[in-house]
Amino acid sequence: MLPFRQVDVFSAEPWLGNPLAVVHDADGLTEAQMADFARWTNLSETTFLSAPTDPRADYRVRIWTTTGELPFAGHPTIGSAHAWLEAGGVPQGESVVQECGAGLVTVRRTPRLGFASPPLHRSGEVEGALRARIVTALAIEESAVVDMAWADNGPGWVAVDLGDAETVVRLVPDIAAFTDLKVAVIGRWDAAHAAELGADVEVRAFYADGRDFAEDPVTGSANAALAQWLIGTGALPDSYVARQGSVIGRDGRVRIEAADGEVWVSGDAVTRIEGEVRL
Repeated sequence: MLPFRQVDVFSAEPWLGNPLAVVHDADGLTEAQMADFARWTNLSETTFLSAPTDPRADYRVRIWTTTGELPFAGHPTIGSAHAWLEAGGVPQGESVVQECGAGLVTVRRTPRLGFASPPLHRSGEVEGALRARIVTALAIEESAVVDMAWADNGPGWVAVDLGDAETVVRLVPDIAAFTDLKVAVIGRWDAAHAAELGADVEVRAFYADGRDFAEDPVTGSANAALAQWLIGTGALPDSYVARQGSVIGRDGRVRIEAADGEVWVSGDAVTRIEGEVRL
Protein backbone atom coordinates (compact mmCIF):
# COMPACT_ATOMS: atom_id res chain seq x y z
CA MET A 1 0.00 0.00 0.00
CA LEU A 2 1.34 3.42 -0.96
CA PRO A 3 0.31 6.83 0.41
CA PHE A 4 -2.12 8.61 -1.91
CA ARG A 5 -3.60 12.08 -2.19
CA GLN A 6 -6.06 13.69 -4.57
CA VAL A 7 -5.46 17.41 -4.77
CA ASP A 8 -7.67 20.17 -6.17
CA VAL A 9 -5.34 22.60 -7.97
CA PHE A 10 -5.93 26.24 -8.93
CA SER A 11 -8.91 26.71 -6.62
CA ALA A 12 -9.34 27.18 -2.87
CA GLU A 13 -13.06 26.49 -3.26
CA PRO A 14 -14.10 22.80 -3.28
CA TRP A 15 -14.48 21.08 -6.65
CA LEU A 16 -13.77 24.13 -8.84
CA GLY A 17 -10.14 23.44 -9.76
CA ASN A 18 -8.36 20.65 -11.60
CA PRO A 19 -7.99 17.38 -9.63
CA LEU A 20 -4.66 15.59 -9.50
CA ALA A 21 -3.97 12.07 -8.23
CA VAL A 22 -0.61 11.80 -6.41
CA VAL A 23 1.05 8.52 -5.42
CA HIS A 24 3.91 8.86 -2.91
CA ASP A 25 6.93 6.57 -2.44
CA ALA A 26 6.61 5.31 -6.02
CA ASP A 27 10.26 4.29 -6.47
CA GLY A 28 9.41 0.61 -6.89
CA LEU A 29 6.65 1.01 -9.46
CA THR A 30 7.08 -0.01 -13.07
CA GLU A 31 6.02 2.18 -15.97
CA ALA A 32 3.27 -0.32 -16.72
CA GLN A 33 1.89 0.07 -13.20
CA MET A 34 1.98 3.86 -13.49
CA ALA A 35 0.26 3.80 -16.88
CA ASP A 36 -2.42 1.38 -15.67
CA PHE A 37 -3.23 3.45 -12.59
CA ALA A 38 -3.28 6.73 -14.55
CA ARG A 39 -5.79 5.21 -16.99
CA TRP A 40 -7.88 3.98 -14.07
CA THR A 41 -8.04 7.35 -12.29
CA ASN A 42 -9.29 8.85 -15.58
CA LEU A 43 -7.98 12.29 -14.56
CA SER A 44 -6.12 14.60 -16.89
CA GLU A 45 -2.91 13.74 -14.99
CA THR A 46 -1.68 11.38 -12.27
CA THR A 47 1.75 11.83 -10.70
CA PHE A 48 4.17 9.46 -8.99
CA LEU A 49 6.70 10.84 -6.51
CA SER A 50 10.06 9.21 -5.83
CA ALA A 51 13.62 10.01 -4.77
CA PRO A 52 15.44 12.37 -7.14
CA THR A 53 18.26 11.26 -9.40
CA ASP A 54 19.70 14.81 -9.46
CA PRO A 55 21.18 15.89 -6.12
CA ARG A 56 19.91 19.44 -6.65
CA ALA A 57 16.29 18.23 -6.65
CA ASP A 58 14.08 17.55 -3.63
CA TYR A 59 12.01 14.84 -5.34
CA ARG A 60 11.35 13.32 -8.73
CA VAL A 61 7.92 13.30 -10.34
CA ARG A 62 6.62 11.17 -13.20
CA ILE A 63 3.58 12.75 -14.86
CA TRP A 64 1.12 10.47 -16.65
CA THR A 65 -2.05 11.13 -18.60
CA THR A 66 -4.54 8.41 -19.48
CA THR A 67 -2.58 7.80 -22.70
CA GLY A 68 1.08 8.35 -21.85
CA GLU A 69 3.77 10.24 -19.96
CA LEU A 70 4.47 13.99 -20.13
CA PRO A 71 7.86 15.64 -19.55
CA PHE A 72 6.19 18.59 -17.81
CA ALA A 73 2.75 19.86 -16.88
CA GLY A 74 1.68 22.78 -14.72
CA HIS A 75 -1.13 21.68 -12.43
CA PRO A 76 0.73 18.41 -11.63
CA THR A 77 3.76 20.50 -10.64
CA ILE A 78 1.83 22.60 -8.12
CA GLY A 79 -0.28 19.67 -6.91
CA SER A 80 2.73 17.39 -6.50
CA ALA A 81 4.71 20.02 -4.59
CA HIS A 82 1.70 20.57 -2.31
CA ALA A 83 1.33 16.82 -1.67
CA TRP A 84 5.08 16.35 -1.06
CA LEU A 85 5.21 19.20 1.45
CA GLU A 86 2.01 18.09 3.17
CA ALA A 87 3.46 14.58 3.56
CA GLY A 88 6.42 16.04 5.46
CA GLY A 89 8.85 16.82 2.66
CA VAL A 90 11.53 19.34 3.62
CA PRO A 91 13.22 21.19 0.74
CA GLN A 92 16.96 21.76 0.68
CA GLY A 93 16.48 25.48 0.20
CA GLU A 94 13.83 28.16 0.44
CA SER A 95 12.06 26.87 -2.66
CA VAL A 96 11.15 23.33 -3.71
CA VAL A 97 13.11 21.91 -6.64
CA GLN A 98 11.24 19.31 -8.68
CA GLU A 99 12.90 16.89 -11.08
CA CYS A 100 10.76 15.89 -14.06
CA GLY A 101 11.19 14.86 -17.67
CA ALA A 102 11.76 18.48 -18.71
CA GLY A 103 14.56 18.92 -16.14
CA LEU A 104 14.58 20.84 -12.86
CA VAL A 105 11.64 23.12 -12.05
CA THR A 106 11.74 25.61 -9.17
CA VAL A 107 8.53 25.83 -7.11
CA ARG A 108 8.31 28.80 -4.76
CA ARG A 109 6.22 28.46 -1.61
CA THR A 110 4.94 32.01 -1.01
CA PRO A 111 2.59 33.80 -1.30
CA ARG A 112 1.21 30.56 -2.77
CA LEU A 113 2.78 27.65 -4.59
CA GLY A 114 4.05 28.64 -8.00
CA PHE A 115 6.53 27.36 -10.58
CA ALA A 116 9.02 29.12 -12.78
CA SER A 117 7.90 28.43 -16.33
CA PRO A 118 10.32 26.15 -18.18
CA PRO A 119 11.75 27.40 -21.48
CA LEU A 120 9.63 26.93 -24.59
CA HIS A 121 10.80 24.03 -26.73
CA ARG A 122 9.19 25.63 -29.74
CA SER A 123 7.96 29.15 -30.44
CA GLY A 124 7.30 31.36 -33.42
CA GLU A 125 5.00 31.35 -36.40
CA VAL A 126 2.50 28.57 -37.04
CA GLU A 127 2.78 27.22 -40.56
CA GLY A 128 -0.13 27.94 -42.89
CA ALA A 129 -1.66 24.47 -43.14
CA LEU A 130 -1.61 23.94 -39.38
CA ARG A 131 -3.00 27.42 -38.77
CA ALA A 132 -5.91 26.63 -41.11
CA ARG A 133 -6.55 23.33 -39.28
CA ILE A 134 -6.67 25.14 -35.94
CA VAL A 135 -9.06 27.81 -37.21
CA THR A 136 -11.32 25.03 -38.53
CA ALA A 137 -11.09 23.05 -35.28
CA LEU A 138 -12.02 26.12 -33.23
CA ALA A 139 -14.95 26.73 -35.60
CA ILE A 140 -14.08 30.39 -36.06
CA GLU A 141 -13.25 32.69 -38.94
CA GLU A 142 -9.62 33.50 -39.67
CA SER A 143 -10.48 37.17 -39.05
CA ALA A 144 -11.25 36.33 -35.38
CA VAL A 145 -7.60 35.45 -34.72
CA VAL A 146 -5.61 38.35 -33.30
CA ASP A 147 -2.43 36.29 -33.18
CA MET A 148 -1.29 32.66 -33.18
CA ALA A 149 2.06 31.12 -32.30
CA TRP A 150 3.77 27.95 -31.19
CA ALA A 151 4.09 27.98 -27.39
CA ASP A 152 5.28 24.48 -26.63
CA ASN A 153 6.78 23.92 -23.17
CA GLY A 154 6.39 20.14 -23.26
CA PRO A 155 2.79 19.14 -24.02
CA GLY A 156 2.84 20.69 -27.51
CA TRP A 157 0.65 23.78 -27.22
CA VAL A 158 -0.22 26.14 -30.04
CA ALA A 159 -1.46 29.42 -28.53
CA VAL A 160 -4.27 31.51 -30.01
CA ASP A 161 -5.10 35.08 -28.98
CA LEU A 162 -8.75 35.88 -29.77
CA GLY A 163 -8.65 39.36 -28.29
CA ASP A 164 -11.72 39.47 -26.05
CA ALA A 165 -12.81 36.99 -23.41
CA GLU A 166 -16.42 36.77 -24.59
CA THR A 167 -15.23 35.24 -27.86
CA VAL A 168 -13.26 32.66 -25.88
CA VAL A 169 -16.28 31.75 -23.74
CA ARG A 170 -18.56 31.39 -26.78
CA LEU A 171 -16.24 28.96 -28.61
CA VAL A 172 -17.85 25.67 -29.63
CA PRO A 173 -14.99 23.62 -31.09
CA ASP A 174 -15.41 21.15 -33.93
CA ILE A 175 -14.43 18.02 -32.01
CA ALA A 176 -14.04 15.85 -35.11
CA ALA A 177 -11.55 18.32 -36.58
CA PHE A 178 -9.26 18.35 -33.55
CA THR A 179 -7.65 14.93 -34.16
CA ASP A 180 -4.15 15.46 -32.65
CA LEU A 181 -4.19 19.20 -31.87
CA LYS A 182 -3.37 20.89 -28.56
CA VAL A 183 -4.62 24.46 -28.54
CA ALA A 184 -4.63 27.09 -25.77
CA VAL A 185 -6.93 30.06 -26.33
CA ILE A 186 -6.97 33.41 -24.50
CA GLY A 187 -8.99 36.64 -24.47
CA ARG A 188 -9.19 39.72 -22.25
CA TRP A 189 -12.03 40.81 -19.99
CA ASP A 190 -13.02 44.47 -19.92
CA ALA A 191 -12.45 46.39 -16.69
CA ALA A 192 -15.97 45.87 -15.33
CA HIS A 193 -15.98 42.12 -15.87
CA ALA A 194 -12.40 41.81 -14.59
CA ALA A 195 -13.38 43.50 -11.32
CA GLU A 196 -16.49 41.32 -10.95
CA LEU A 197 -14.73 38.04 -11.76
CA GLY A 198 -11.39 38.70 -10.15
CA ALA A 199 -9.76 37.75 -13.43
CA ASP A 200 -8.20 39.73 -16.26
CA VAL A 201 -8.30 37.08 -18.98
CA GLU A 202 -10.24 33.95 -19.91
CA VAL A 203 -8.32 30.84 -20.97
CA ARG A 204 -9.49 27.57 -22.48
CA ALA A 205 -7.31 24.59 -23.44
CA PHE A 206 -8.37 21.86 -25.86
CA TYR A 207 -6.50 18.70 -26.76
CA ALA A 208 -6.96 15.45 -28.65
CA ASP A 209 -4.86 12.34 -29.09
CA GLY A 210 -6.37 11.04 -32.31
CA ARG A 211 -9.13 9.20 -30.46
CA ASP A 212 -10.41 11.31 -27.55
CA PHE A 213 -11.07 15.05 -27.29
CA ALA A 214 -11.12 16.99 -24.03
CA GLU A 215 -11.21 20.47 -22.60
CA ASP A 216 -8.84 20.74 -19.65
CA PRO A 217 -10.37 22.29 -16.50
CA VAL A 218 -7.39 24.47 -15.49
CA THR A 219 -4.02 24.15 -17.19
CA GLY A 220 -0.73 25.31 -15.70
CA SER A 221 1.43 24.55 -18.72
CA ALA A 222 -0.92 26.31 -21.14
CA ASN A 223 -1.13 29.39 -18.92
CA ALA A 224 2.65 29.40 -18.59
CA ALA A 225 3.07 29.20 -22.36
CA LEU A 226 0.50 31.90 -23.04
CA ALA A 227 2.16 34.19 -20.50
CA GLN A 228 5.65 33.66 -21.89
CA TRP A 229 4.39 34.44 -25.38
CA LEU A 230 2.13 37.42 -24.71
CA ILE A 231 4.14 39.08 -21.95
CA GLY A 232 7.13 38.64 -24.21
CA THR A 233 5.42 40.50 -27.06
CA GLY A 234 3.97 43.18 -24.77
CA ALA A 235 0.39 42.06 -25.46
CA LEU A 236 -0.23 41.33 -21.74
CA PRO A 237 1.09 43.04 -18.59
CA ASP A 238 3.71 41.51 -16.33
CA SER A 239 1.08 40.52 -13.76
CA TYR A 240 -2.47 39.26 -14.28
CA VAL A 241 -5.02 36.65 -13.21
CA ALA A 242 -6.47 34.09 -15.63
CA ARG A 243 -9.82 32.35 -15.21
CA GLN A 244 -10.25 28.89 -16.71
CA GLY A 245 -12.87 26.14 -16.64
CA SER A 246 -15.98 28.31 -16.44
CA VAL A 247 -17.54 26.75 -19.54
CA ILE A 248 -17.28 23.22 -18.11
CA GLY A 249 -18.41 23.86 -14.54
CA ARG A 250 -15.08 24.81 -12.95
CA ASP A 251 -13.82 28.21 -11.86
CA GLY A 252 -10.05 28.10 -11.56
CA ARG A 253 -7.73 31.04 -11.05
CA VAL A 254 -4.15 31.08 -12.29
CA ARG A 255 -1.92 33.93 -11.15
CA ILE A 256 0.83 35.09 -13.50
CA GLU A 257 3.80 37.26 -12.61
CA ALA A 258 6.89 38.08 -14.63
CA ALA A 259 9.85 39.03 -12.44
CA ASP A 260 13.64 38.84 -12.65
CA GLY A 261 13.55 37.22 -16.06
CA GLU A 262 11.14 34.45 -14.98
CA VAL A 263 7.44 33.93 -15.61
CA TRP A 264 5.84 32.52 -12.46
CA VAL A 265 2.59 30.55 -12.52
CA SER A 266 0.90 30.28 -9.12
CA GLY A 267 -2.32 28.94 -7.66
CA ASP A 268 -4.03 27.38 -4.69
CA ALA A 269 -3.88 23.65 -3.94
CA VAL A 270 -6.03 21.77 -1.43
CA THR A 271 -6.02 18.04 -0.63
CA ARG A 272 -9.55 16.61 -0.96
CA ILE A 273 -8.82 12.85 -0.59
CA GLU A 274 -6.09 11.21 1.49
CA GLY A 275 -5.40 7.53 2.06
CA GLU A 276 -3.56 4.56 0.58
CA VAL A 277 -3.64 2.80 -2.75
CA ARG A 278 -2.79 -0.81 -3.58
CA LEU A 279 -0.81 -1.08 -6.81
